[in-house]
Amino acid sequence: MRLIKKALKNPKAALLVVISKFHFLSDKAYIKLKYFISFGKRINLKNPKTYNEKLNWLKLYDRNPKYPKMVDKFGVREYIKEKIGEEYLIPLLGVWDSFEEIDFDSLPNQFVLKCTHDSGSVVICKDKTTFDIEKAKEKLNRKFKKNLYWWSREWVYKDLKPKIIAEKYMEDSEYKELRDYKFFCFSGEPKCLFVATERPHNTKFDFFDLEFNHLPILNGHPNSEKQIEKPKCFDKMIELSKILSQGMKHVRVDFYEIDGRIYFGELTFFHYSGFIDFEPDEWNYKFGEWIDLSK
Repeated sequence: MRLIKKALKNPKAALLVVISKFHFLSDKAYIKLKYFISFGKRINLKNPKTYNEKLNWLKLYDRNPKYPKMVDKFGVREYIKEKIGEEYLIPLLGVWDSFEEIDFDSLPNQFVLKCTHDSGSVVICKDKTTFDIEKAKEKLNRKFKKNLYWWSREWVYKDLKPKIIAEKYMEDSEYKELRDYKFFCFSGEPKCLFVATERPHNTKFDFFDLEFNHLPILNGHPNSEKQIEKPKCFDKMIELSKILSQGMKHVRVDFYEIDGRIYFGELTFFHYSGFIDFEPDEWNYKFGEWIDLSK
């Protein structure tokens, strides 16, 4: 009954869940169907213009065999170490093939658990004495069984081997949170970024250009009502994002700044899987112009 009520409340979301089970569809057919359901119009794959159209085009035709390792939250650590140095990695506390293998006695009082093969499977422990292990087990085991590929046909996730990693709990002493600085890079050149704040329960996204001027963009979450300060290491983040995005038509490079130090977050090839609106829509075209598919 609860599922029926959810479906009636948001039939589009319910339909998207249904078609995610259509494993018999080719990637191209599935993307066309999901795009139509999401936006109420056909996707132009022959001559893509918008950011969302080009992201979905890249899913189909830009299949660099190095990309899967770059989105694996454990495998990417080797890439970061080689490209910019180990000092930019959040300290690793452990890696396991299943939740049951985790030795909680060996972990510190604070830590972060996450699956390596997906998005959104983060479990934060701020105090081990009150940490609900069973709740964490339920969430991570549920995520462990899911293959993100089937939801939006992001091929980079299809064959990843799931693992669980533990990382050091990190928090900036000034803001009392982990602010995320996400740079949109095009053929090795960052063009803009957004800052994610107030996560996880009241998430805000604020877009900025590379002079850190606030941009009038809504995408995924509302803007913050607070003033977002320019990070101390902003210029260095730009420099590092250029290095990490070299040779890629498009990738989003994410960093954290914690007490004046930069830490790598993740690489994302398909922001919101290419299925999220921009307000105003002109930014969908502007971002699209930055992706060069001519070669």
